[in-house]
Amino acid sequence: MSYIAPVKDMLFDIQHLARIDQVAQMPGFEEAGFDTAQAVLEECAKFNEGVLAPLNFEGDKNPSSWKDGKVMTTPGFKQAFKQYAEGGWQGLQHPTDFGGQGLPKTIGAACGEMLNSANMSFALCPLLTDGAIEALLTAGSDELKAIYLENMISGKWTGTMNLTEPQAGSDLALVRTKADPQPDGSYKIFGTKIFITYGEHDMAENIVHLVLARVAGAPEGVKGISLFVVPKFMVNKDGSLGARNDAHCVSIEHKLGIKASPTAVLQFGDHGGAIGYLVGQENRGLEYMFIMMNSARYAVGMQGIAIAERAYQKAVQYAKDRVQSRPVDGSINASAPIIHHPDVKRMLMTMRAYTEACRAMAAVAAAAYDASHHHPDADVRKQNQAFYEYMVPLVKGYSTEMSLEVTSLGVQVHGGMGFIEETGAAQYYRDAKILTIYEGTTAIQANDLVGRKTARDGGQTALGVARQIEVTEAELIQQGGAAAKAVARRLQAAREAFVDVVNFVAGNTKASPNAVFAGSVPYLMLAGNVVAGWQMARALLVAEAELAKGVDAGFMKAKIITAQFYADHLLSKAPGMRDSIVDGADSVTALALEAF
Repeated sequence: MSYIAPVKDMLFDIQHLARIDQVAQMPGFEEAGFDTAQAVLEECAKFNEGVLAPLNFEGDKNPSSWKDGKVMTTPGFKQAFKQYAEGGWQGLQHPTDFGGQGLPKTIGAACGEMLNSANMSFALCPLLTDGAIEALLTAGSDELKAIYLENMISGKWTGTMNLTEPQAGSDLALVRTKADPQPDGSYKIFGTKIFITYGEHDMAENIVHLVLARVAGAPEGVKGISLFVVPKFMVNKDGSLGARNDAHCVSIEHKLGIKASPTAVLQFGDHGGAIGYLVGQENRGLEYMFIMMNSARYAVGMQGIAIAERAYQKAVQYAKDRVQSRPVDGSINASAPIIHHPDVKRMLMTMRAYTEACRAMAAVAAAAYDASHHHPDADVRKQNQAFYEYMVPLVKGYSTEMSLEVTSLGVQVHGGMGFIEETGAAQYYRDAKILTIYEGTTAIQANDLVGRKTARDGGQTALGVARQIEVTEAELIQQGGAAAKAVARRLQAAREAFVDVVNFVAGNTKASPNAVFAGSVPYLMLAGNVVAGWQMARALLVAEAELAKGVDAGFMKAKIITAQFYADHLLSKAPGMRDSIVDGADSVTALALEAF
């Protein structure tokens, strides 16, 4: 078995939790209701199951290779990318003005999950291109948009983001790449960038690099960084490709996972200077790059959900096939498939519950993004913007950390065979590790959650989320059956723990920063756990109501049980997490440095 897209679960979230019917009432999305979502997802599933999923294992065995400045991708990738572009998938969420389909993120996010489940190494190329498109749409001049956007949205050209340098990882104040202004208004770019995903490849005819650099005389630190478009090939006035630019790939990295995705070291300006064009205004590069980063951070969260789904499917299949030992309850008087063993069920349920909860959380965040951009009421847009921005570090941080646990459990279900490469379970585990690192490590997501998203507004956005959770608790008690009432108890305890932590963070970030930041990642994990659990509680309510109507009984019963499992086994950890954050800071920071 390769991969079967979980279209039914995605559509459940899109319809009942993200409320696609409300999204479809917003200007520009009138054609994007449930029927459109269903048609798009079913078509997307066919492409990903049939074309991309079979190339995943091949990409791990035969990764991209570099020779004489050129990168050859895994056999089959180039043809698959051509099909991807011709299918219009790159333009799914981008504006119709430049040839995109203008669909809401609520639909696009589900398609992104499928793409990454099918083949994460491949999916990184469109993911980075999406980010580059977003940045140009927001900050690019009309001229830059006219030259680059249509070909990027069609998938004819791809995009990259160039932040990192050997001495500047997460600290972009240390960026040293130079930009020298030229008389014709262009700039010459000189410097080295590392960790550039799809910085060189053979799948598209041009690559549009977005590069952070400093103009001579710019202020020190992050205030002096500008953003430039540096194409691999120059573009002639008639839109045809011209001379090769002075931007070259000097090597690619050998990595733990995502081996088919070429991670390039790019050298700009070794032969007189790479020609670049300023995006927006000088010294505002970081602000523009954050547009790409926020787009990419959400997308990396979807990668976590995607790899978890693939690992879960693989583990279920193995657990049904692998015969080993008698069931402990004596129900079968012989060796049986290991799925009969309670601990194997516990592992599979953990994998399933994490994946479904994070998928639900991401769908709701996507709908908030859509409302923040398209809702006719300015106040509603503002509220949704604040909610979406609060959600981004949760979707990125919690979903990727959970993917490590889920893919590790996937190996464990396979036992010794999981440690053997031929089963494929180990690839998901290796591929997942990067997700907690790139586009800002989990600690950087947590810093963002503490500083920008909680302390800055005195915890008001976070406490607003808590109030919404409280409404769901009341609905569980008033409308739900026994399962709903049991989940309500867990959800209440988790919300109270969350509120305590929010108040601790908002009240102490200025006065006791070390105490707060000692618990910043645990706060992120607590917030993700609670918000994902909240969505599972909402899902349970919907499933109970649908079951009462006789709709799809098998699916709805499974949803109720999965939500109960999440509450009993995962959400129940929240009060203990609260204690470690609020009471445990001293033991994090107390040990003298020389004692380590």
